[in-house]
Amino acid sequence: MKMPLVVPLTVATLAVSTFASPIDARADGGGIAAGLLGGFAAGAVIGAATAPRYYAPGYYAPPPAYVVPAPVEEPPSCYWTRGAPVWDGYGWVHPRVQVCD
Repeated sequence: MKMPLVVPLTVATLAVSTFASPIDARADGGGIAAGLLGGFAAGAVIGAATAPRYYAPGYYAPPPAYVVPAPVEEPPSCYWTRGAPVWDGYGWVHPRVQVCD
């Protein structure tokens, strides 16, 4: 209920403060710094006021459910061994081969 009122009130506050300030206001030594700090402060206040809230008060977790575990298949038993000798052009090699049961 508060969110629809935040933005119009913020805009109205900024409009009143902008038009109510005197035109010839000066900051003799720190005009740019004062403007930047004021802008950052106003941005932080407006951003915090209009930021969405991630808390959902009407949300409840779903009820727990029992899930039957899937049957576990045993992996095949495999091993590496030396294969039949092969001539590769330079000499005889025994390649490694995987044997699974």
